Amino acid sequence: MERTATCHCGSLKVIASGEPERVYLCHCKACQRRTGTAFHFGTAWSKDQVRIEGEHKIYERGADSGSNIRFYFCPNCGTSLYWETDRIPLGCGVAGGAFDNADLPPPTSSIFEEDMHAWLGLPTVNEHHPQGRPPVGP
Repeated sequence: MERTATCHCGSLKVIASGEPERVYLCHCKACQRRTGTAFHFGTAWSKDQVRIEGEHKIYERGADSGSNIRFYFCPNCGTSLYWETDRIPLGCGVAGGAFDNADLPPPTSSIFEEDMHAWLGLPTVNEHHPQGRPPVGP
């Protein structure tokens, strides 16, 4: 199965094959600021499952985890569509709301809940983290 995520204007695309490793919500202040909403809806993939098509720019910053994170965004409309972090060198993320079809599994993980808005309920999430996800073993 292939899923295509597109930016607002359609000139940047991310094509993902197979199923995401994880579907999650992030409530950190940086994601709230970047998305302009109460939380970020993300999908995690292995880099070998994903390809990028179209012109993009990159914004890099330090993440709360201490590693660097790079956001790939459309230079025309500004949509942040894809990201990667030094913390997970073989993985990447794709914005869940940017996929053309809505057949993604529901989020099962919620991170940085200490910054979550009090009015927000999470009915499908069974994994809760007040801060980031704990590091994955070796």
